[in-house]
Amino acid sequence: MDGACLELAGKIPADGSPAAGAEEIALIRQAQAGDRSAFDALVRQYDQAVLRLVLRVAGTSDEASDLFQDVFLKVYRSLSHFRFESRFSTWLYRVVTNVCLDHLRRKQTRREVQPPAPEEGQPEYFHTLADDRPALDPERTLRAKEIASRLGDALGRLTARERMVFELRHYEGLKLKVIGQMCGTSEETAKNCLFRATQKLRTDLGDLV
Repeated sequence: MDGACLELAGKIPADGSPAAGAEEIALIRQAQAGDRSAFDALVRQYDQAVLRLVLRVAGTSDEASDLFQDVFLKVYRSLSHFRFESRFSTWLYRVVTNVCLDHLRRKQTRREVQPPAPEEGQPEYFHTLADDRPALDPERTLRAKEIASRLGDALGRLTARERMVFELRHYEGLKLKVIGQMCGTSEETAKNCLFRATQKLRTDLGDLV
């Protein structure tokens, strides 16, 4: 992504950001050599951004926890194959994207896609269009819940790839070129996928605008 790396608390760092520093490169090499503490330090650099994305995709804290663990287990098992031919952040989030895509496809196959409505006591990472509601306005709170439910239903009707491209573009703010890299496709394909997702959501949610 052009410019400085985005803050981990809210966004995903990606290609185009400044190259990894010597400290991160050293951590990667140490982790590849089997140093568990170095791997744990790498995880701490990216865990909040990964958690943010899997929470959006999973919709529930339990599912997000499973996906989070799955991501870093896959990273741990395959880190030895990282050859510094791309930025580590891009390689890592390609793993995240693949895990999330597999999760969405499994849910669609079982016809169990659940709307990502906020859970009671859910972490603040998980936001929807309804998050700016006044806390003490019952009518607006009810309306916000309806919007969140409708949005979740609409997102659930997208294909797995459409959902991921939409999430990465609109909730993570990534450029289409980076999204294409993460999804293993081209920028143009990601652009077309985003267009289809947007058109479907407009059809489903047009009466809310």
